[in-house]
Amino acid sequence: MGRLLEQGKISSSQMGKMLFLVIVASTVISVPSLTGKYAQNDLWLSPILASLIGFLTVFIVFSLNRLYPQQTVIQYSPDIIGKVPGKIFGLLLLFFYLHITGLIVRNYAEFIMGNFLPQTPISIVIFTMIAVCAYGVKAGIETIGRTAQVFFFFFLFPLILMPFLLRDMHPDFVFPMFEHGLLPALKGAIIPQAYFSEMFLMSFLLPYVTDPEKGMRAGMLATLGVAVVLTGVNIFILLVFGRQSSDYLYPVMAAFRYISIADFIENLDSVVMTVWILGMYVKISVFYYATVLGTSQWLELSDYRPLVIPIGMLIAAISFWSMPNINAPGRFEIISFPFYSPLMQTICPLLLLGVAYLRKKGKRQSQAQTAAASGSVHSEKQEG
Repeated sequence: MGRLLEQGKISSSQMGKMLFLVIVASTVISVPSLTGKYAQNDLWLSPILASLIGFLTVFIVFSLNRLYPQQTVIQYSPDIIGKVPGKIFGLLLLFFYLHITGLIVRNYAEFIMGNFLPQTPISIVIFTMIAVCAYGVKAGIETIGRTAQVFFFFFLFPLILMPFLLRDMHPDFVFPMFEHGLLPALKGAIIPQAYFSEMFLMSFLLPYVTDPEKGMRAGMLATLGVAVVLTGVNIFILLVFGRQSSDYLYPVMAAFRYISIADFIENLDSVVMTVWILGMYVKISVFYYATVLGTSQWLELSDYRPLVIPIGMLIAAISFWSMPNINAPGRFEIISFPFYSPLMQTICPLLLLGVAYLRKKGKRQSQAQTAAASGSVHSEKQEG
């Protein structure tokens, strides 16, 4: 059993809210546009199809956790595939999370600068967010979990405002449905399914859950919640913009500019931005925490906190170097991320689970044969 570097504990409910915010924070702003390019009128179906990857990932993580309780993927990988291959896989996984965290921070900074702070240097936006997240990561998983529990309800607030768009909705925009069959909706699901694979972050959280037996239920509910929210958002965007949904880079922000409550409360896109920043704080903190914790476990350190600042600096460096221009994040999200993310967070863990089951089965058979052999020897001695 691996030694826990973190003394904090969270409930399965807090873990579920963390995972919910991790996925929704990135997807709710841009996914309606990305799915609309391929799915058109059927963009509402794409999140439902994409969520299947999320449910599969939760099942994989929980199954591995039952076989290796109180351990993260970095700790049990060497037990499953051998020390050297396990260490190599752990290193690749850590590089993946370091790289993705840098990209998330860069996307966050580009959005803030492009929509609200165009005169602010991007370095200020990046370093400010990393510094705030570093404080949360150093405080521990319990702090991040409680923060997610509070921010979860704030994140639902914009959804409550969506009915105020009713006067701008056009139900006929939904038709024709399935004009070209299921293929457009399947194409539209390719990008969001990569985000659903981020449920694999459960593997870093489950060892610190006080009620791990409810971990699978919490993960499944988080996946279902994300699917429901994205489906609802896509339907609202479709009813407001129709096939023009894909013409907007951030259609949710554009839609909320239409909301007017009693001709007094208007321009609610700033509310969406505020809530979105809270969600991005949780998302970056969870990725940051997984990277720091996993690195300390890979190096077999006694405490993860000394790595918080160095890894934060690496994340900042990657956020600058990985994107040469403002168009690079969009290209990566469309071309590379749909394959990169599921490969590391769903397919490789599925292979790990298969090998783990085979090893456990072989071990049980070996023990049974040994027990049968010892029993046979014992009976022969009695007969003699």
